[in-house]
Amino acid sequence: MNTIKRILGIIWAALGPLTIGGFVMRAMQEIGEKPTQENYIFWIIIIAIFTPIALGFMIFGYYSIKGEYDHLEE
Repeated sequence: MNTIKRILGIIWAALGPLTIGGFVMRAMQEIGEKPTQENYIFWIIIIAIFTPIALGFMIFGYYSIKGEYDHLEE
């Protein structure tokens, strides 16, 4: 079970930067196609909301890889 936790930790740790990068790339694409104030505001809000969530994924994955959750009961 601990190996599964560590494998999923790698996935969570990788999912954080990929999510942030995906949102930024999509925002640049959308704003490039239609540079309106509505698009700027929308993507600023989306990135501002999901960046802390993605950072939480990375922290959770780091602690899982490190083995901090090995002591939990199965």
